[in-house]
Amino acid sequence: MAITFFGYGSLVNAATLGRDVELVPGRLSGWVRAWRVCGTSSAGRGVCVLTVHRRAGAQIEGALARQPADRLPALLQREHKYDPIPGIGAAFRADGTGEPGPEDSFLFQVKDRYARWGDADHPIYQSYLDCVLAGYFGTFGWDGVRRFLETTEGWHVPVLPDRENPLYARAVTLTAELREGIDDVLAEHGVRYLQQR
Repeated sequence: MAITFFGYGSLVNAATLGRDVELVPGRLSGWVRAWRVCGTSSAGRGVCVLTVHRRAGAQIEGALARQPADRLPALLQREHKYDPIPGIGAAFRADGTGEPGPEDSFLFQVKDRYARWGDADHPIYQSYLDCVLAGYFGTFGWDGVRRFLETTEGWHVPVLPDRENPLYARAVTLTAELREGIDDVLAEHGVRYLQQR
């Protein structure tokens, strides 16, 4: 038995998923990505992360991840601020083949009590954003990173530059080239930063 879910943020980065994962890059129709999940991180401070919401005509890139079903409890614990939304397989198309996802594919959408835009007290951690963009770069290249920025709502939410002392529990190590490239793309997009406190 296996589970299949659509990743649109950190779940696109295989390094955060552990063993026995198969990723299928593609596009999901009818959904849009947004910086609209606020809560407290394991580091004990406010944070804003990604969710999706329905929108007719919209399309986002991501990846279908397939794992053994015994990994589901750990996944649900990781995504405890989200509800699993089933039945999204028909809206997915795999890159290269155009195949839809399995009928039982699902995605994670924020629970109502966490659903609001980030702010200075709930910023985007750069360590989280680095993880997400490293996954998109590895899967879709620089064009994919730029499309991620263009198809994500909420860039008014500031970024906390915690790269040197990561607050994100699943932070990844970037090469110097990738770090510089990410910084350049974020600067092109006008992303603003908070001062560390």
